[in-house]
Amino acid sequence: MVLKVLGGIAVVLIVAGIALQIAVWRNGPAVVSTIDRVAGGAAGAEAKATISTGDHPTQKLVVWGPEDRDPADPPLPVLLFAHGGGWRSGDPVDYGFIGRAFVPEGFIVVLIGYRLGEDGIYPGMLQDTASAIAWTHEEIAAYGGDPDRMVLAGHSAGAYNVVMVGLEEQWLGRHGLSTGDIAGVVGMAGPYDFAPFAKDSTIAAFGHVDDPAATQPLTHARADGPQFLLIQGEQDTLVRPRNARVLTEAMEAKGGHALTAFYADQGHNGPLLSLAAPLRSRRDVVDLMANFARAATAPLASEGEASVPVQGETR
Repeated sequence: MVLKVLGGIAVVLIVAGIALQIAVWRNGPAVVSTIDRVAGGAAGAEAKATISTGDHPTQKLVVWGPEDRDPADPPLPVLLFAHGGGWRSGDPVDYGFIGRAFVPEGFIVVLIGYRLGEDGIYPGMLQDTASAIAWTHEEIAAYGGDPDRMVLAGHSAGAYNVVMVGLEEQWLGRHGLSTGDIAGVVGMAGPYDFAPFAKDSTIAAFGHVDDPAATQPLTHARADGPQFLLIQGEQDTLVRPRNARVLTEAMEAKGGHALTAFYADQGHNGPLLSLAAPLRSRRDVVDLMANFARAATAPLASEGEASVPVQGETR
């Protein structure tokens, strides 16, 4: 009898495991966000609004903020996050765990969506990212955010988007803004030097471009502009760690710098998963990003003094 019960439990666990794998394969971020909500609770954060930023259904953003906030309270710094997915998939609605990670840290969070696939080929993803930033700059005060204290973040393809918009002036310039309106940029497992294009995702998104070098963050490295933090798993075989290293070297060659954090035991999705419960209580990625964003958006201690340390952090 006991063996039959144990056998039945084993079958249920196997079926549940298979179902979970299928769910992750179909929409991994949504599954992660569900686990995060169950394991960590609401954490005092909630989705405030879903906003359309264009005619395409994926041109949208989701604003997250505190469940209870006094309108008389001082405005909070803003963290904008762009999802990954190889410029082919992803939906900001599925990344609620980012809001639950950083709203309790004292931020208004804006999850950015952008056109995907054939509709979002270069430079569409950059145009849409800049449009979301422009909307945030104009409207976020109504949600308790400070438009003068914005930090961009993104994972994988989303990291490419925010790093490019943070380096190349033209995208924000089309909205009357500049890269100087961005206090900091966090790139997680981002591709910054991937021409010539060899993967299906990069061929599909960039293969039509006459000047591939113009699409590369490495080409636009410069000394001025926002503060940068590049986070990378050393075991990442999808976007090699060299991407973060060569971009940092290119910035240093121009007289600038980027902070870096390399995690020896993590792969491509490791840093992103570290932002969700239950892992965020066991790893320091949330603390690292939150402290960087706080420093980047803090008033300068004195004129000409950087608010973020210039020494990179390697793990």
